[in-house]
Amino acid sequence: MSIDVVVAGSLALFRDRSLCRELKIDPSCDVVLLPTAAVFSGMAEAALAAANALEESGAHVEALMVSDRESANEAHFATRIRAASWVVLLDGSALHARSTWRNSAVGDALATARIVAVGECATVIGEEMIDPRGGAPTSGLGYVNGAVFARESAPEQLTRTRHLLGERAALVVLGDNGVVVQREGTWQQWSDEAVTVTRGIEPATLERFSSP
Repeated sequence: MSIDVVVAGSLALFRDRSLCRELKIDPSCDVVLLPTAAVFSGMAEAALAAANALEESGAHVEALMVSDRESANEAHFATRIRAASWVVLLDGSALHARSTWRNSAVGDALATARIVAVGECATVIGEEMIDPRGGAPTSGLGYVNGAVFARESAPEQLTRTRHLLGERAALVVLGDNGVVVQREGTWQQWSDEAVTVTRGIEPATLERFSSP
């Protein structure tokens, strides 16, 4: 049973060699970087940081500079995503990523890709996402289900988020070193730290990852 999706708080996940081996990120692996969410902070810089983080793995890495709706509908970007072993969604503005990818050729390709979602970008992949401007649930892109993802934020905002989300889905809050994975449709916790799971206002847990 292989891992289908990785959700991580930061690029620190690529320092975990055991995780890279589990994901088969090695010289035979074709990795596409998608820095759409970093359009306001610097797409080239974000792609370079990710490429540097992956350097030790020896994987083939290519960045696709999808910045807006026009580029998100270019067929060759969608084709490249579908051919990749993994697509890494880089950190940045979750709301910009959502509006750029939604109902686009790139978005359709992402829906069937194996993805690594990093930082704020991880919040857009579920059926619901947490609006970073105030912590209220809103619609996500629906690439995965079974959990809603959020970054660490002020305790007051997280409390508000938990009350608004209620018990309809598990809320998974990730710190920089937090990593969870989806395998055969089940969410599992990879990292030993920086992952907090609740359902409503009550603590909850994810199954711990173990190799088959």
